[in-house]
Amino acid sequence: MNMNGKENPMREIRLEKLVVNIGIGDKEDTYSGARALLEKLTGRSAVATTAKRREPELKIRKGQVIGAMVTLRGDDAYSLLKRALEANNNTVQENAIANNSLNFGISEYIYFSGVKYDPKIGMLGMNINAAFGRRGKRVELRRRKASRVGVWHRNIPKEELQGFIETRFGAKIMGKER
Repeated sequence: MNMNGKENPMREIRLEKLVVNIGIGDKEDTYSGARALLEKLTGRSAVATTAKRREPELKIRKGQVIGAMVTLRGDDAYSLLKRALEANNNTVQENAIANNSLNFGISEYIYFSGVKYDPKIGMLGMNINAAFGRRGKRVELRRRKASRVGVWHRNIPKEELQGFIETRFGAKIMGKER
């Protein structure tokens, strides 16, 4: 609150993007199922993720397709994060929140409400990665008249981010001392 009794709009926390990732490893035949599942959940077309280097012990070669992912922004990101948290019993581990982000996994896609098991897809899990930020980030990234943004504005304290997740999404933070 400032002296006028109003909240500063620049301090508001926003969900910048949500990345949903399904890793398939060396099982390339599972890729079509992972892609279909992501398109079913998000309504967007999925992109292939490829191996950056060779990992012989995991039977992965450089350039091999090892997963599928979708990036969402705006209202779609908020709605899918809400559904993902519900699939995770509206709980998040405290150590899943770090560096302006929330990262957690869902072991089976059938935990999403309204999604039934599909034998063509099989049983797949996924990683959910949400990036949070404040207004004004563009000031540092723009090409003309770029300027620095202070660390106090760029970095969101863990407690403040936990409070935002609890109030905005109704999730409970596990491992948090009260």
